[in-house]
Amino acid sequence: MTKATNVTNVTSGTEETVETDAGTARITWHQAKKPRLLLAVSHGAGGGIGARDLQALAHALPEHGVTVALVEQPWRVAGKKMAPAPKALDLGWRGLWPALAEPGLPVISGGRSAGARVACRTAVELGAHAVLALSFPLHPPGRPEKSRAEELLGAGVPTLVVQGGNDPFGKPEEFPKGSYELIEVPYGDHGFVVPKRADIGQEEAVGIVTDGVARWTRSLG
Repeated sequence: MTKATNVTNVTSGTEETVETDAGTARITWHQAKKPRLLLAVSHGAGGGIGARDLQALAHALPEHGVTVALVEQPWRVAGKKMAPAPKALDLGWRGLWPALAEPGLPVISGGRSAGARVACRTAVELGAHAVLALSFPLHPPGRPEKSRAEELLGAGVPTLVVQGGNDPFGKPEEFPKGSYELIEVPYGDHGFVVPKRADIGQEEAVGIVTDGVARWTRSLG
């Protein structure tokens, strides 16, 4: 049975460890002064919570009444270089959920890349208020026939996709029609990195992410 630490009354930047059936996970909290929503967002299979977009959201959203919980999956906390199978990722996310729900706020389940898939797969089951999918890996690079669209379309709650215009895991125009919203980061790759020759700079690209997510959270009530 999963046991989670008590995560109430934490301050911004506080780290909390959470024991799950997949191992020890870690949450870094960025508190809003008067929170109305909580965004729990995890990393992808090849990176951590230091990703440019995750850090930008953690620093920007609290000013908009959204507490941000940056989540490190157990495999990452354990120092492993390779993410486990999707079932193990989902197991870790389920184990974290009681800690995320503890403050009593509506929880937006989010993640980048593999973390976005986890959020989509578990949203209805866990009672997520909405889903934020950053760089959703619609298919493996060069393998459009291996579509993961069913995971996105099956999220079952209000969903926002933020996708780089040149993401090899799925460009915005490749996404199927659905009830979700999609924001494109022009020229951005899977990490929202834009080339130096692009019409927008890196700071502007990150601003598209943070401003777009902030607007979307306001629409959630």
